[in-house]
Amino acid sequence: MDRHTPPAIRQPVDYPLQLKPYEHTTLNNGVPVYMIDAGSQEVLQIELVFFAGNFFEDRTGLASATNFLLKNGTRTRTAFQINEEFEYYGAHCSRSCYSETAVVSLHTLNKHTEKLLPVLRDMLQDAIFPEEELAIYKQNALQKLMVNLKKCEFVAGRLIDSYLYGPSHPYGKYSNPEDYEALQIDPIRKYYDQYYKNGRCAIFIAGKIPSGIKEMLNQQFGDLPWQAPASALTPIATAPSVETKFRIQNDPAAVQGAIRLAAPFPNRHHPDFKKVMVLNTVFGGFFGSRLMANIREEKGYTYGIYSYLQNQMQQSAWVISTEAGKEVCEATLSEIYKEMQILREEPIPEDELSLVRNYMIGGILGDLDGPFHIIAKWKNIILNNLDASYFYESVDTIKNIRASELQELANKYLDSERFYEFVVY
Repeated sequence: MDRHTPPAIRQPVDYPLQLKPYEHTTLNNGVPVYMIDAGSQEVLQIELVFFAGNFFEDRTGLASATNFLLKNGTRTRTAFQINEEFEYYGAHCSRSCYSETAVVSLHTLNKHTEKLLPVLRDMLQDAIFPEEELAIYKQNALQKLMVNLKKCEFVAGRLIDSYLYGPSHPYGKYSNPEDYEALQIDPIRKYYDQYYKNGRCAIFIAGKIPSGIKEMLNQQFGDLPWQAPASALTPIATAPSVETKFRIQNDPAAVQGAIRLAAPFPNRHHPDFKKVMVLNTVFGGFFGSRLMANIREEKGYTYGIYSYLQNQMQQSAWVISTEAGKEVCEATLSEIYKEMQILREEPIPEDELSLVRNYMIGGILGDLDGPFHIIAKWKNIILNNLDASYFYESVDTIKNIRASELQELANKYLDSERFYEFVVY
């Protein structure tokens, strides 16, 4: 090795990106399984994704309560015994509830997979939802909510979605104290029976795949009355507010206000989505963005400001989020709209666009580092009814989109009149 000659510098955009293909199999009941066999460590991640998010609930809070209480007791195991069993093997089981989906995840050494899958089956087929566990959940959820309601940023995040989609839309609903107080065991058990015991499921596995994994999965889950996910969800119409600008007093003693701007945007199937991801990065998608350079670095109004596209299946939204001193909130809004106007009127300089290209490709390189990241990328693609072409087209868009195209998109979408505007003090 010649240590006197430094290696050639290679820009991220020059790297050929490849998304490692998954192995696909189907259980006896038709449930799809997607696997990435990679990595050097003897670890495994198993995610069971159910279409059981709040998109399907008929009362607010039902989906998240059901998901949380899965781990809190079955006919043969108490909540303590379930947790003890996972901990004995050094494993971790978590559950999460989102807008459309609910997930049960297991992280374990792969040699313990056969011993732990029966515990997952027990949770997903024989949970009993003890009254005392529900009472604890309600008490904790209420206390957490009451604390969060004092935070301006929490209130702003709830309200912007409600006004953007409508308070009865799954993306616009939020929990109030009376929703938690109204939770009862019978509706939870009914929801569990419909969306878990007899639900739609897909399984995602990554890590060092143990031999016989297909047989293990079929033994534990292949005989269950599960179905494969539907190709698409039935759309629910939004009912956005007619008013678009709001100022809300939440905490008279607060020293700063929470600012949220949001505009409706199509989902990932729209031809503009991949291109707008580049424009968003320039605008407010990373620490070197225009919003950050202006409002944090130059003006000093905030510690951080970001924009992003919501990751939802039915419909997305373009969101700008920050907190600023109460006395400069209106000035912050003016600067946000000023940056929108500049992007509409002036093409992005090539050196800035080159920086953004390299940043985005570098981010993708990080997303492909390790089996857990790779399966997360595939999960997002598969659950949105896309395929590998979406990944490669996204990479091609980042590398080749022109400044003139981005300016056209800015004129199409970055119009201040399209945005709902919330400031919560």
